[in-house]
Amino acid sequence: MLRSRFQRALVAASVAALTAFRVLAGQTNSPAPHALITDPISLADAINIALKQNPTILRSQKDLETTHGVVLETRAIAIPKVQFTGSYGAIANGDLDAFNFGFAGTNVTFGNAQTWTTRIRIVQSLYEGGRIASSIRTARLLGEQAVLNFQTSVADTILTVQVAYYDVLAKLQQIAVEEASVQLLTRELTDTTRRFNAGTVPRFNVLRAEVELANAKPKLIRARNAYRIAKNNLANVLGFSAGKDQPEEVPLILAGKLEAEPLEIDLSRAITSALEQRTELAALRKAQALRQEDIINARAGYRPSLEAYAGYDAHNSVFSSDISTELHGWIAGVQMNWDIFDGLRTRGKVKEARAQHDKAEIELEDAIRRIELEVRTALFNFREADEVLKSQEKVVEEGEEALRLANARAEAGAATQLDVLSAQTALTEARTTQIQALHDYAVARARVERAIGENSPNH
Repeated sequence: MLRSRFQRALVAASVAALTAFRVLAGQTNSPAPHALITDPISLADAINIALKQNPTILRSQKDLETTHGVVLETRAIAIPKVQFTGSYGAIANGDLDAFNFGFAGTNVTFGNAQTWTTRIRIVQSLYEGGRIASSIRTARLLGEQAVLNFQTSVADTILTVQVAYYDVLAKLQQIAVEEASVQLLTRELTDTTRRFNAGTVPRFNVLRAEVELANAKPKLIRARNAYRIAKNNLANVLGFSAGKDQPEEVPLILAGKLEAEPLEIDLSRAITSALEQRTELAALRKAQALRQEDIINARAGYRPSLEAYAGYDAHNSVFSSDISTELHGWIAGVQMNWDIFDGLRTRGKVKEARAQHDKAEIELEDAIRRIELEVRTALFNFREADEVLKSQEKVVEEGEEALRLANARAEAGAATQLDVLSAQTALTEARTTQIQALHDYAVARARVERAIGENSPNH
């Protein structure tokens, strides 16, 4: 029954993990992972692939399976055991005891030069000083703790995928900004050269336009390289291997875009949610309960143990020299063991178990403080990103209008080349700041959701 419950918990955790991305991204598609590397993928698809292939998830699944083995081992004390023993021995005839009745030919030999015995027994522990009931509780706690640890790994992986996905989107949009800047400066250089050839502007204006264009090109080169690195990082997070045959430009195309999805939550509610929903805290509470069971197991050393057995025994007769003479029959009984004094071993184990229990309490309290700090930090960073993003809402529009006016005034002779170049630089900076603000907002929102436990598999 316990094994069945544990397997159901494992399946439930896996299913919950695979549905977590649907909750976050609102999709239910589950395309083939290897086909998606060349097809456009959404954030939901990326999370789905990672939940199937990410090494952290795969390791966590193996940890879950390992715990299943520990659960079976722990509960074994409560289950009857079937034991089979067999032996064979032989001694020299001169080593057998003999008795002489006092007259010739009256020596009687006791024993047999060859002996064998076989025995099969069913043994059931009846009392182990509290260890039997504790083992059942411990097995249950271990299974629940393993599922919680697996859910924590899933939540961490989801956050990692989100951040890597947003990084790629931001780097891609930054390329568009730098390309637009180079195009603007290229047109400015072409226009300035035309004017210079017409004799309306000096050679200095052409040189200035060439320098500005030359300064913009490295930014575009760096943006493209950052995009390549971001895609490789995302591919690694998704569990794909960029082998030697993989091109430098990973064929990874994203279907999503950076968006400022609203999030309304106050600090008090965020902390309350985190303390209720974070699987790390739930796992630590299970660990604390396990340490309490360790105390019970340690104290059991002060008490006796009692077990019952029943079985069947067969052996050769010691009064016959014929080894095939067999005696057999049923056996049954009870057996008690009690270490009246074990050299203070039990006392030491109890002291160790109590210290470990106290340590588990300290770790839980420390984790609560750290999670509260994590929630505060994530929420403050989100508010900062939100304010920065709102401050940039109309900056790009204003920058584009400023550039248009600067060009118009330059055409009319009312503005200098410096005014145009300054307007172009300001527009590029505004676009870059807006993209970074969108990226920071999306990442900060994801970190808030992780901090309060909203992206864990049980949601």
